[in-house]
Amino acid sequence: MKKQNKNNWFKVLLAIFLVFGLGSTLFILSKESYDVVERPIKRRSDEALRLSLEALAQKNILDSLNTLKLAYDVAILEKTALSQELELEKIKVENLIEIIKISRNPSTLQIEVYRKQLSDLKTSLESKIVEISNLKSQNKNLLTEIESQNVVMYKQKAENDTLISKQKKLESILKDASRLSLNGFKVIALREKKSGKELETDKAKNTDKLKVSFSVNGNSAAKTGKRVFYVQVLDQKNKVLGENKLVEFDNDKALVYSFIVAVDFQGKPANVYGVLNSYDYEFQKGTYFVNFFDKQEIMGSSSITLE
Repeated sequence: MKKQNKNNWFKVLLAIFLVFGLGSTLFILSKESYDVVERPIKRRSDEALRLSLEALAQKNILDSLNTLKLAYDVAILEKTALSQELELEKIKVENLIEIIKISRNPSTLQIEVYRKQLSDLKTSLESKIVEISNLKSQNKNLLTEIESQNVVMYKQKAENDTLISKQKKLESILKDASRLSLNGFKVIALREKKSGKELETDKAKNTDKLKVSFSVNGNSAAKTGKRVFYVQVLDQKNKVLGENKLVEFDNDKALVYSFIVAVDFQGKPANVYGVLNSYDYEFQKGTYFVNFFDKQEIMGSSSITLE
């Protein structure tokens, strides 16, 4: 009887081991099959997630720029001496919006560039708002001072006329500030025939050079003489083409530029042109972004897409 009981226990233990062994084998095989299928799916999911995050970042930047544009509209309605400068800043916002809209599947680096430009535009608006507030405060203080005068009517009127004259002079100085304003930013691709004639093209393989142009607005209060502007051309990888040189400014800021253009400014409107040749670079298909700078300050942007 004891021998029979031992045999029964042995059979039970053997059955348990067989069940566990079969279960472990099936678990290992199913895990390996899962890993084989899961890895490519995970890679695709990671790539989709990256593109989704960059698309969301691009949308958030566009939303912020549109909000910033509305803020500029509100500031312009104040009709202060800074209205002209605010109009120019608003144009920069609109140009950046257009650049981002045509940028499909932007890289992480492009997103960071857009964020930096958005931050600079926000900072510029905040500075202008503070300046407007200071001007309003000055005006209020001047009026308070006039009203507080306890003198005869003649002297009060004379002081009032003097203060008004000072205010108009201040507005005139701000309006005719020495900083030049630029517009009409444009870039075209050219191919050069053996005869030397240049023809416009939209084909990357035919492009020998990129020609950029813009206009300098007239300003009788601005300093005359040679004025230098920096042009920065970026390819699809955000690489600076051309000379790719670094220039540093007195305020500890620096800029990497593609080439320099200059104009002999005499206070009147002037057209400026510059060329980026393909001597050291073969133009590829895609979109090229061109930024125009007066020292370290970006004055405008343009772009061109080569097929």
